[in-house]
Amino acid sequence: MLDNIPRGTICIEDLEIGMVRRLTKRIEDYDIRLFADISTDCNPVHLDDDYARDTIFGGRIAHGMLTASLISAVIGEQLPGHGTVYLGQTLKFLAPVFPGDEVTAEVSVREIDHGRRRVTLDCVCLVGEKAVLKGEALVLAPSKKFD
Repeated sequence: MLDNIPRGTICIEDLEIGMVRRLTKRIEDYDIRLFADISTDCNPVHLDDDYARDTIFGGRIAHGMLTASLISAVIGEQLPGHGTVYLGQTLKFLAPVFPGDEVTAEVSVREIDHGRRRVTLDCVCLVGEKAVLKGEALVLAPSKKFD
């Protein structure tokens, strides 16, 4: 279940360096299976207990891109929010996410280019205090001038 999070838009004119938004979601077996169906990534490390038990992870793990999609949710729903256009994303996968893990995706504003409506965002996903994914996003932010 997702945290009760604000949704909407923060236009570039109202963004500030250091602004942070986050959401938390428990990654369930259902999410992993649905993501496998949608993405067509049916790697047995995600879906087969017997196979995954013999891997370096010792059990099934969530798709890295499923975890990364939580960053997209924060960007598209909260910061900057509705009307934001992704221009780029870097990701570094640091640790596995297991079924039942509660993941917090956090996005913070690092740079704002008002003239080009570009915003650079630092992105991290955490399980507890442990970073499982880090990255950077570049987005085109919505503007009050184009409403």
